[in-house]
Amino acid sequence: MRYAETGYNLEIDLATGNIERVETDPKLMELHLGGLGTSVKLMWDRVPPEVKAFDPENVLIFSAGLLVGTPAFSANRTIVTFISPQTGLLAYPMMGAFWAAELKYAGYDKVIFSNKSPDWVYIWINNDKVEIRDASHLLGKGGLETQELIRKELNEPRAQVAAIGPAGENRVFVASIEQGRSSSSRGGGGAIMGDKKIKAIAVRGTKDVNIARGAEFLEHMREVMKYIKFRNENPLPGVMTILSGIGSPAEMKHTDEKWHTESFAWGNARQRRKNFWTEEIEKSWKETQLKAVKRLISCFNCPTQCGGLIEYEDTPRFMMKCFSKLAYLMGAYVDDLGFGFRIAKRAFEYGVDSFSTPQILAFAVELYEAGILTDSDFAGTSTYEACPSDKEGRFFWLLDRFARREGIGDILADGTYYAARKIGKGAEKYDHNTVKKHEQMNIKLGMLDPLYYLMYATNEKISITQMEGNWPQAAFPKREDREAFVEDWPQLPNEKFKQYFLDWEPRGENSNPYYPTPQMCSEIVDWMETIHNIDDALCLCAGMGSFCLKPPYHIHNYPKIISAVTGMDLDEEGLKKIAHRSRNLHRAFNIRRGMSRADEKPPEDHWKHRYPELEEELLSTYYKFKGWNMDGVPTKERLHELDLDYVAEDLEKRGILKNGQDQKEDQDNKS
Repeated sequence: MRYAETGYNLEIDLATGNIERVETDPKLMELHLGGLGTSVKLMWDRVPPEVKAFDPENVLIFSAGLLVGTPAFSANRTIVTFISPQTGLLAYPMMGAFWAAELKYAGYDKVIFSNKSPDWVYIWINNDKVEIRDASHLLGKGGLETQELIRKELNEPRAQVAAIGPAGENRVFVASIEQGRSSSSRGGGGAIMGDKKIKAIAVRGTKDVNIARGAEFLEHMREVMKYIKFRNENPLPGVMTILSGIGSPAEMKHTDEKWHTESFAWGNARQRRKNFWTEEIEKSWKETQLKAVKRLISCFNCPTQCGGLIEYEDTPRFMMKCFSKLAYLMGAYVDDLGFGFRIAKRAFEYGVDSFSTPQILAFAVELYEAGILTDSDFAGTSTYEACPSDKEGRFFWLLDRFARREGIGDILADGTYYAARKIGKGAEKYDHNTVKKHEQMNIKLGMLDPLYYLMYATNEKISITQMEGNWPQAAFPKREDREAFVEDWPQLPNEKFKQYFLDWEPRGENSNPYYPTPQMCSEIVDWMETIHNIDDALCLCAGMGSFCLKPPYHIHNYPKIISAVTGMDLDEEGLKKIAHRSRNLHRAFNIRRGMSRADEKPPEDHWKHRYPELEEELLSTYYKFKGWNMDGVPTKERLHELDLDYVAEDLEKRGILKNGQDQKEDQDNKS
């Protein structure tokens, strides 16, 4: 009997229509757990580095992780894996809500799509019955509308539906996959679905998920819930409201947005609005939000309420994701929170990434104001009117063109990096917030932050989004507050981190950019990456593990929980090895596709004060700590330690690892 995992993947060849239920090798779970871990292994085995995003050979994987469908609180993420049209590298955006659990109850750990459909289709998975259905009547329908239409057509209100909107149909590079109150957004998964002509995937399941040691597992869950209740009753002091609790950022619950609105650089990540949060704005926004949010909502088996059911003025009801409340209105420099609710509904129907899209639209506005784009680019045609001059109307107009790939929107739809180079005439200098061709969070600060430098530069998510973690974002000014914070910090993997934090000062010798030191930064970032990799294998919400401060899940209780649910006897070192194995395989996959050290740097103007020599030292120290050579390639020795000899052999054959090149030889050559 298989425990936690179902032991079966659903394989669908879209070109032939062949559908197959395939039993998986139980050894894969022992090596990679599940979720992202086993998806990366599948991508390594099946997708050669020559394959481009819109090639038929680009495999699209929907994965439910190891803990999904069990009583584990907040284990509800779907990880979607593919080659990104933006970066050309592996993307794995995730969505919450209920889809992954429904897939698990239908009897599958993953749905794997290969090739392309000749016609538009949607997939209906109902336990053992799987159908490829005609979707021609759904073309042009919104991502949210499509979900409701399919439920009615199937006469199954409990079906969970992941769908694309017009942006996905038009292969917009930042098209999302919409599902309930959540979406899989970063990297362009909606564009890959559109390229394969999959309009939606509906799933309904009624089977059981087996647990190896049920009583033991439930006891661990009781401890988790006890801690969740404690933290809900005792928010962390000394940090911004949005980080004081647990769960994904509870934007629908909290109305205090001083930190976000004044700390981020809005528009095309150009400008901080340092005095934005006035008493008038605070009062207006609070009234608007309380009026708009009809109730707070959760994802599958989650005790927190991070989303909201929105009904604002004449905008039809919809469920809202966290940061989208701010992204469009602040990107457009509109001060009315109501605009954020109105445009988000349209953006969700189009199916676009709420992080990238507002920046891309603001990028177009900046180019127009600079005279690079002209009135002719914003003119009307026989099919649509000219762009309005007001800020709200202009953003709606650009969003419509963008999602439909009409006029200037067709160029913008490839993202800031490609659009800037296609437009030319100096537009390239306005592409200043992409890493590896992907728009980042709107965070731009004065002084180089060494921790954020490493996270921006090296993490495999290709985005800082959710790469933050259990380490505070800034030093606490008072020593006594730092001492109080470290007094109760059971999530730490090593006691030495307490001293790192105690000695971290906002100013002086022990502050940015020279503290934490490169070695300390490498250790802290590795800790964050390890927990993120575990979360992504289990498909646990990062808001309960890797993303928030002092979470209920951590490196000390994870091995016990995983052992109880699977029957494995896993300790902390064994779990870390699995996480590192998956991380290094993922790294090798992207390096095989051409990623190199030269790609691993944040935008030039990301911080006002930069230190090139220190940045190189940070990168080299981190590479050494990870067991990589100075080009960022995992060494043969490191790959052998992680049972990845087949990866080393492949990299050697391709000339990426030369003559068994290891770290010491590489450093000697560099010197």
